[in-house]
Amino acid sequence: MIQRIQTIYLFLAFLMVGVLPFIFPLWTLNNGKEYFFIQNQFYVILFGLSAAVTIYSIISFKKRQTQFVANRLNMILNLILLGLFVYHSLNLSGETPAVSEKGIGMFLPVLTIVLLVLANKGIKKDEDLVKSVDRLR
Repeated sequence: MIQRIQTIYLFLAFLMVGVLPFIFPLWTLNNGKEYFFIQNQFYVILFGLSAAVTIYSIISFKKRQTQFVANRLNMILNLILLGLFVYHSLNLSGETPAVSEKGIGMFLPVLTIVLLVLANKGIKKDEDLVKSVDRLR
C-alpha cells in the first residue's frame, strides 16, 4: 500500500536526489563560486536516473519484488555517484586551486542509500507478512 513506511523513506530519498541537489552545492571553489551538480552533465544524468527510479519504485507499490529490485538498482546508482564524488575530491583536494571546500551535496548519495536500505527493510517485512498469511491458508 502507498501509506506504508517504505513509501515515506522512498519519498525522502526522492527529496535527497531530486530536490536537494538544486539547493546544496557539491563543493565551493577557491574563487568563492559554488559548484552545483548541474555544471557536470554526467552528474545530472545520474541524479536524474536516481530520481526517476525512486519515483518508479514509489509508483510500483503493489509489486513488492519489483520495488525491491528498483531500490537495489537505485543503491548502485548512488554508489556510483558517491564514488565519482570521492574520486573528484581526492584528485583535487588539499591546496589545489580548483577545490577549496567540500559541500553538503557530496553526502546526499550516502543519505539516499541509508533511506533506500530502510525502505528495503520495510518491503522485506511486508513480503514476509504476506508469505506468513499465505502459509496459514
